[in-house]
Amino acid sequence: MAGLLEGKKGLILGVANKRSIAWSIAQSASREGAQLAFTYQGDRLKENVEELASTLPGSIVLPCDAMQDDQVESVFKKLDETWGGLDFMAHCIAYAKAEDLAADYLQTKKDGFDTALGVSAYSLTALSQRAVPLMEKRGGGSILTLTYLGGQRVSPRYNVMGVAKAALEQSVKYLAYDLGPKNIRVNAISAGPINTLAARGIAGFQEMLKINREKSPLRRNTEPEEVGDTAAFLFSSWSRGITGEIIFVDGGYNILAV
Repeated sequence: MAGLLEGKKGLILGVANKRSIAWSIAQSASREGAQLAFTYQGDRLKENVEELASTLPGSIVLPCDAMQDDQVESVFKKLDETWGGLDFMAHCIAYAKAEDLAADYLQTKKDGFDTALGVSAYSLTALSQRAVPLMEKRGGGSILTLTYLGGQRVSPRYNVMGVAKAALEQSVKYLAYDLGPKNIRVNAISAGPINTLAARGIAGFQEMLKINREKSPLRRNTEPEEVGDTAAFLFSSWSRGITGEIIFVDGGYNILAV
């Protein structure tokens, strides 16, 4: 039986190591038959990404700093030359300076604000601009990004990243409106706290895990594979009527008032 994504080509941005949510998304997409391209930022991550990608048949690995236009252009040019189109893209990129996650949000400096909003929110728009022409060649496509409940409600010490996620979520909606006529869908997954390298940089993260486990309706923490499988669904034709949505994969924690 063919997988949900048999014959599809997808770009995954943001894999850092085997704990990355982006890697779980890649595993689910590959299991469903997709061929994947990965990017890495800087030589420090190159070996990790290449080693992981080598376990998935037919993978491509390319350097890309999402804030460098020439590198972004190079990635999509290579994909166009190699595949002649693109079916889906997973934007799993976020960054804020450590000092802006440690102090009160009130203390956020302009350069920290600009960095967090640029990397975590604007990069989705910049990457989508390049992805759209390749998706049009395939008759449409699916763009996915990752967010968190801290973009809608206050999550102590999430700070400027929460503001960036709020901007990201609105970007999803505006992009969905712009790209709908091209048969390109844009959605976000809002996952519960998961023990990734990036998450461990947030003060009080272990307490976030504990509260989520104790309070969420499913009484457990979110597994990376749950996010990966939801992403595969959103890449597939099974979700063809869904766009502009924030899909919660958090054990139901988001429905609680307290």
